[in-house]
Amino acid sequence: MKSPITEITVAIFAIGLAATIGLHRKSKSSLEPLEIQLPRAMFTGTKEAIRVSNLRKLEPGDRPPFLAPPGTANVALGKPVSASDEEPIIGEIEMITDGDKEAADGSYVELGPFLQHVTIDLEARHEIYAVVIWHYHKLPRAYRDIVVQVADDPDFTANVKTLFNNDTDNSAGLGAGTEMHYVETNKGELIDAKGVKARYVRLYSNGNSSDDLNHYIEVEVYGKPA
Repeated sequence: MKSPITEITVAIFAIGLAATIGLHRKSKSSLEPLEIQLPRAMFTGTKEAIRVSNLRKLEPGDRPPFLAPPGTANVALGKPVSASDEEPIIGEIEMITDGDKEAADGSYVELGPFLQHVTIDLEARHEIYAVVIWHYHKLPRAYRDIVVQVADDPDFTANVKTLFNNDTDNSAGLGAGTEMHYVETNKGELIDAKGVKARYVRLYSNGNSSDDLNHYIEVEVYGKPA
């Protein structure tokens, strides 16, 4: 025969388990697929090998839907952008958040060689769920030492968090990363930011598989005001 204490303990555990399952189902049902408008595809495959280590296999077809809370939007659209190269070889820095994701001439920014970075000021602290990057998808290539960080200040000294890092040998000096290099396509690279709260988003790169230059077509930051 069970004691009253045992029966109470079992009942409390069952209630707690039911509540946990209910909250999990509710949190899942409150998410919805993020609507990301993609530019036109410029190629369907790679004709020659891309000489970059730790390269992810190019996946055909659509990317699986990314779930985010209702009301999540691209909060980087039209926001101020600065860069380590203040005078791009091609284009203007502002083009990185102008909404044009096409790979046509006149739609991308070309920064100088070797390690460069761009910084987007969201102008307020946001809860960030995803960052999507289009470096250059007119031709198949892979960019090196891609590091994406967020922070609360423009100097990146407060609340700095790294969202993505494929710099496996720490040549950028920001720590060795474990993410894989990838081939640029019209789908862009979607990075799960997991709801991190920050105001500034900084993106590094260090040349690509074709040359030492750095390019950006568009960067989108999906989130909501914190």
